[in-house]
Amino acid sequence: MADGTNTEIRLDESTRALVGRIWRGYMRDHLGKIAAGVCCMIVVAVSVGAQARLVEPALDKVLVEGNRTLVWVLPLAFLGVAIVKGFATYGQSVLMQMVGLRVIVTMQSQMFQRLVEADLAFMQGDATGRLLSRFTADVNFLRDAIVKSMTGMARDALIVAVLVGVMFYTDWQLAAVAFIVFPISVVPIVKIGRRLRRVSANTQSEIGSLTAMLDDVFKGARQVKAYGMEAYEKRRADDLFESIFRLFFKAVKTRSRNYPIMEILGGIAVAAIIAYGGYQVLSGETTVGRFTAFFAAMIMAYQPMRSLANLNASLQEGLAAAQRIFSMIDYRPTIVDRSEALPLSVTEGALSLRNVAFSYEPTNRALADVSIALPAGSIVALVGPSGAGKSTILNLIPRFYDVDSGSVTIDGQDVRDITLESLRSTIGLVSQETGLFNDTVRTNIAYGQQDASDEDIIGAATAAAAHDFIAALPEGYDTVVGERGMKLSGGQRQRLSIARAILKNAPILLLDEATSSLDSESERAVQTALRQLMRNRSTLVIAHRLSTVVDADMIYFLDAGRVVESGTHDDLMAQNGAYARLCRLQFRDGENDRQADQPSSLVAQV
Repeated sequence: MADGTNTEIRLDESTRALVGRIWRGYMRDHLGKIAAGVCCMIVVAVSVGAQARLVEPALDKVLVEGNRTLVWVLPLAFLGVAIVKGFATYGQSVLMQMVGLRVIVTMQSQMFQRLVEADLAFMQGDATGRLLSRFTADVNFLRDAIVKSMTGMARDALIVAVLVGVMFYTDWQLAAVAFIVFPISVVPIVKIGRRLRRVSANTQSEIGSLTAMLDDVFKGARQVKAYGMEAYEKRRADDLFESIFRLFFKAVKTRSRNYPIMEILGGIAVAAIIAYGGYQVLSGETTVGRFTAFFAAMIMAYQPMRSLANLNASLQEGLAAAQRIFSMIDYRPTIVDRSEALPLSVTEGALSLRNVAFSYEPTNRALADVSIALPAGSIVALVGPSGAGKSTILNLIPRFYDVDSGSVTIDGQDVRDITLESLRSTIGLVSQETGLFNDTVRTNIAYGQQDASDEDIIGAATAAAAHDFIAALPEGYDTVVGERGMKLSGGQRQRLSIARAILKNAPILLLDEATSSLDSESERAVQTALRQLMRNRSTLVIAHRLSTVVDADMIYFLDAGRVVESGTHDDLMAQNGAYARLCRLQFRDGENDRQADQPSSLVAQV
């Protein structure tokens, strides 16, 4: 019993906290519009009460007493009240919905800001579809709750309050009889709302799972078809569809419980009023007009009271969505500027990792005591098997992640002691994932350099061996490249990525498998562009094809998160260790059909 009570208290406190936060953080800024909307609601409520009150003179004065003057006055009064009510209803609806929609836009903006500022670990730790569902499904639930609560709940509550006042003013004894039963309905309605909130939270979570699954299938459509997995994916989707159906249906059944409760209690109230009121009329204690006016007010109050019960259900669904939305808004990145951080001062562009250790998870160490030196203007290559830690090193340099121990420095300055903006502005990144957006070629090249002139953009594209194919596109530099650049070939996408890096003109360049997925012809074009990009820059290269980096100034061979060998190509071949074995294996298997000292090397002509 105590546990159940504590649970209810926590739910109440959670509800109050959420509603209070929405009010203080989002709605209070629109106090003027809300006040104007409430004034309109008051006018609507008073108009409904006036319509109920006009029933009594319409019956007693006109039909019973035969007052000819009121035959014309009362219809005009009804018409006037209806006109006022109509305009007031329009005003409160527009004002309140404007506020509600503005609140949602503000929340969406805050969520997106948190998302783009989030650590890479946060972005990669949850499925894209789940994050997207916060902006779609969750927002829709909350939008309905806010709009309905402001345009419906407040208005209906005012209408009920006015009509209850009319009922007590008309006949307090009948009003007392009518309202004996209504307090009984509060307890089940509150319990239904709480249950619906839990069901809604589960529903929103399942919608997130569905969105994530659809995102995976759409992005991997080629793999689905290539491996004949259509039936499997259909079963997986059907399971989620069925789960969401069950949750939605459960919510429908929970919400619908309000109807029999309100209908039965309303029927009891109406039966009691007809019995008691009829007795008063027959005994001469009240008039037909007064009883009819009271009865009309009670019937008019019944609909908004029933709506309030349903609106509570919508409110609980919205609060469940608000919890998920606020969980994203409340997220704060861990990789931020220190209070004493200073802008990076690049004098030479020398990069160094000293005794670096790093783990993505506490039990899974990715790097252990790694030390690497990249002298200014030199080319250093990282090679080794998959999972050795090469890409992890590149992630630590621009502080996508922070080291667990050791340090990463640029010209002797620890990257943790300098501002992120200045750090990342000095680094150019070209990876296997080109990172193109569904926008124009021009916008993609100038990404991060929005003030770049057309001449600068064309110059960067020319240097990246991309201008000719761009000029041949249907709209040239204004051609939209499609999602992730899918309208372009792999080589074309990579050259746009290189053009972007050339335009940035950063002194430090990171190349992460920039040519590994390209065919021979595309690779030659990209290598030409890369050689132009690497000129006069400090360059750290990751490559699986060793022939592309044999002329690097220094090669580090990593395995299991450690540097096991380092030196030039000739030094490492002379050591006859892991690098030499891998190099002979690649040449023997024909993965590289050119000799190591031929100019096909990525760095040979730099």
